[in-house]
Amino acid sequence: MTAPAGAPALRSGRDRIAGVDVARGLALIGMMATHVLPLHTATGETLTGAVAAGRASALFALLLGVGIALGTGGERGLHRPDTTGPAPARLHLAAVAGLTVRAGLVALLGLVLVELRPPVAVILAYYGLLILLAVPLLRLRAGVLAAGAVVTCGATPVLSVLLREHLPPGPGAQVGLSSLDEPGPALVTLLVTGYYPVLIWSTYLLAGLAVGRLDLRRTRTAWWLLGGGTGLAVAATVTSALLLAAGGGDAITATSGDDALRAQRYGTVPVDTWWWLAAEIPHSGTPLDLAQTTGAALAVLGAALLVTGRFPRPVVPLAAIGAVPLTLYALHVASLAVLGGTGPGTLLWHVLWCLAIGLAARHLQIRGPAEALVSAASRAARRGVLRSAG
Repeated sequence: MTAPAGAPALRSGRDRIAGVDVARGLALIGMMATHVLPLHTATGETLTGAVAAGRASALFALLLGVGIALGTGGERGLHRPDTTGPAPARLHLAAVAGLTVRAGLVALLGLVLVELRPPVAVILAYYGLLILLAVPLLRLRAGVLAAGAVVTCGATPVLSVLLREHLPPGPGAQVGLSSLDEPGPALVTLLVTGYYPVLIWSTYLLAGLAVGRLDLRRTRTAWWLLGGGTGLAVAATVTSALLLAAGGGDAITATSGDDALRAQRYGTVPVDTWWWLAAEIPHSGTPLDLAQTTGAALAVLGAALLVTGRFPRPVVPLAAIGAVPLTLYALHVASLAVLGGTGPGTLLWHVLWCLAIGLAARHLQIRGPAEALVSAASRAARRGVLRSAG
């Protein structure tokens, strides 16, 4: 049975924007690299740390927003295209139902993966909450969403510091199924103190939603993303360097030690001085970290769209990986939990089987198992709401 006319349908394989899948493939491989390769050595930051740390996961989160926007009408949004389709309010309600189901299943998968005790921070439970956060934002225009991203970029790190002054330092233990016995502390971890705190990471979601409301098939849009993202990333890096040189660096080392600005961060910064908000460190959740990583994510997406438009065949492997991210991410985490492994050999092995699965799914024109389950459940919820309108 087909969906009612005007319903925002899930995109089929033929309707996918290949550049988005390429960017998602890059994000997934970048996250894998940070999981199995060293980020720092005795002599300083490694290439993996300099390129992928903080940026790969930010790109992954921004593309979550892009995917949600594309799945709910893209540039058109949840607006009635003609007089025969459901009213926008009904379309919105259907999208809410679908996203709520999707959020629950993604979060559940994350909670299960944590119970395997993997040696990496699992992002999926945070993802589930980010999906829920998108629910009241679905009918907003690109400009409003972009403005919201700017506001959250500046405001949420400040709010985080104020809240964490009265909370135990993060990130704490990962939130798994066993954590649900104490839902309050688990929610605080996911929202404020954890590895990917939803309060701060809402910036990536809003930016992604705004981008997904643009016409991503236009070359001009891709150039704007590349140029604007690059400019934002460079401006954030330079601003941080100037602020730290002007006294912020001394204030931070005076309270936190000489190596404070070189230490690995896990979602947030200390609350012992406000100068921390001038730092631009991976996974620090400061305004300039959010701006730098958002800019980098926009630039990568823009470049992926441009390259895919000009040279579609060479990037097919990356697009194939990016088309089944949930399945591949879950298998990657489970593999590390069960088999372990670090180093270039482990990364190569994971990339190779990701390629094999992605290319097989592409050849057979099927979804990955996790994507198929989430999509089917989400689609059923949406259709249930739309049918009730009749």
